[in-house]
Amino acid sequence: MNIHEYQAKEVLRDFGVATLKGKLALTPEEAVAAAKEIGGTVWVVKAQIHAGGRGKGGGVKVAKSLDEVRDYATKILGMTLVTHQTGPEGKKVHKVFIEQGCNIAKEYYVACLIDRETGRVAMMASSEGGMDIEEVAEHNPNAIVKVDIDPVTGLGAWQARELAFKIGMGPEVVNKAVKFMMGLYEAFIKHDCSIAEINPLVVTKENDVICLDAKMNFDSNSLYRQPRILEMRDLNEEEATEIEASKFDLAFIKLDGNIGCLVNGAGLAMATLDIIKLHGAAPANFLDVGGGANKEKVTNAFKIILKDKNVKGILVNIFGGIMKCDVIAEGVIAASKEVGLKVPLVVRLEGTNVELGKKILADSGLNIIAANDLTDAAKKITAAIK
Repeated sequence: MNIHEYQAKEVLRDFGVATLKGKLALTPEEAVAAAKEIGGTVWVVKAQIHAGGRGKGGGVKVAKSLDEVRDYATKILGMTLVTHQTGPEGKKVHKVFIEQGCNIAKEYYVACLIDRETGRVAMMASSEGGMDIEEVAEHNPNAIVKVDIDPVTGLGAWQARELAFKIGMGPEVVNKAVKFMMGLYEAFIKHDCSIAEINPLVVTKENDVICLDAKMNFDSNSLYRQPRILEMRDLNEEEATEIEASKFDLAFIKLDGNIGCLVNGAGLAMATLDIIKLHGAAPANFLDVGGGANKEKVTNAFKIILKDKNVKGILVNIFGGIMKCDVIAEGVIAASKEVGLKVPLVVRLEGTNVELGKKILADSGLNIIAANDLTDAAKKITAAIK
């Protein structure tokens, strides 16, 4: 789960991470009022969407008067902001964050993340802040330094100090940087984050160490113990079908292809997507119905798949272990009848009660294309939509 920049800064402030004064606004009038409340002569108007690259897309503007605050807020609110992370369709901006300006001397990058190779949390830092870390890694990998963190002792002050010196911070700001990094790590651990990224972290001309932008993602499996974070969920930023799928305990992610997929098990679902691509087509979704699916769940899965107007055919790929093939077959038939299925449907069943499941499908009188294995299924659905 993602949250907005202004929300991430609320969380980080509780752990001693320094941020600038800022206030959320939903209208140009609120933006002007926020700027007046913040005070000063320079403000930054920032679009709030769940994507990076907002500045490059025109979603971050520096205002030097209240009239400019109003003007920029008017232009940004309601715009469809396209960045390298939104895709060409972009995201509509519903809110802006008004933040005070500051005298930036140098920009850095700092992040806490899960290192899959070590199985530990790591802190990564770079002297090249304000850039996408992927670009830095490609063009100047030596500018990135990393420390692995012992899960028992946590981030040591000595490790934070080492990071600060290695990315070129001077002695006059190192102690502030250490406090900043220690707070970032604590926020990451206490809130079950998958990443907490500060880009840029800035050192000002007054030698303050400040979080200028923040991105925090959270492990969705931990949200039951993170009620504060769950309250920050912004449904406007999520795909409507993904929200609906979560109500039925379906793991669903919308993709941009034209073959709907209904599979049980995440690994099998990924393999199904791959083999569809291998045979020249493209999946429209990832959908894992889980091991305990019933007729109702399968029916709801079909309805969600078919809400995508790009879907030209559906591939059902079930390996019946805990889930029985006859139950899935009955669910497929019930769903097909209820939704009035008009696109080609290929079903591959294997596992518990597979013969009974195949018989139920064959006797249904519906135009269901049976497949013997996964390769056969991929070939048949690809041919069917053509």
